[in-house]
Amino acid sequence: MPNETIPGQTASTKFESGKTHAVHAAEDLRAAAEAKAQELRAVAEAKAHEYRGKAEHAFDEARVKARTFREDGEQYIRENPTRAVFTALGIGFVLGIIFRR
Repeated sequence: MPNETIPGQTASTKFESGKTHAVHAAEDLRAAAEAKAQELRAVAEAKAHEYRGKAEHAFDEARVKARTFREDGEQYIRENPTRAVFTALGIGFVLGIIFRR
């Protein structure tokens, strides 16, 4: 108990004992905090790696879809040049009316 007096123990001895105990407690706390920080860092790195892989996969899929849309569009224009020109003119006319206002 902290308030117990031990025969022959002076105030300075009690102070040093308390100081030593506090230093050890602080060292234990620091070690526990460092261990927890390392654990959290490892978990964060694993999650970052996982999400990076998912993002790369999604980006690759989007790139393939964009390439497919472009190729399909080029093929459509080659097969239907007149319709493509009139469609582009119509879209341009409508956008011109919208943005003129």
